[in-house]
Amino acid sequence: MLKRTVTLLWRALALLFILIGVIGVVLPVLPTVPFLLAAAWAAGRGWPQLEEHLLRHPVYGPPICRWRERGVVPRRAKWFASIGMAGSSTMIAFTTAPLWLKAGLPCVLFVVAVWLWCRPEE
Repeated sequence: MLKRTVTLLWRALALLFILIGVIGVVLPVLPTVPFLLAAAWAAGRGWPQLEEHLLRHPVYGPPICRWRERGVVPRRAKWFASIGMAGSSTMIAFTTAPLWLKAGLPCVLFVVAVWLWCRPEE
């Protein structure tokens, strides 16, 4: 019973990530591939057929495989992510968010951007 419940939870998580990824296809500010990476990860724990389908997908399969094999992030994705993080940091500065968040978010996003730019590109 517990194993079945855990499998269903992994499947639900995989479907949630796919849904967010599909939304990212139509919303230019929401990335698709990171959510499909997470969906393949979750599917690998509870839905091997879905994982295999994602890995064989003609458009999204190759980036997932490159990430898994070598941690590759294409330069274009790095630029989009960096611009998005800079935009988020700028926007939060003009809100009524607490000072710790206004100062902390840019620091965290900067560390993420440095990590991202250290990833191989091909």
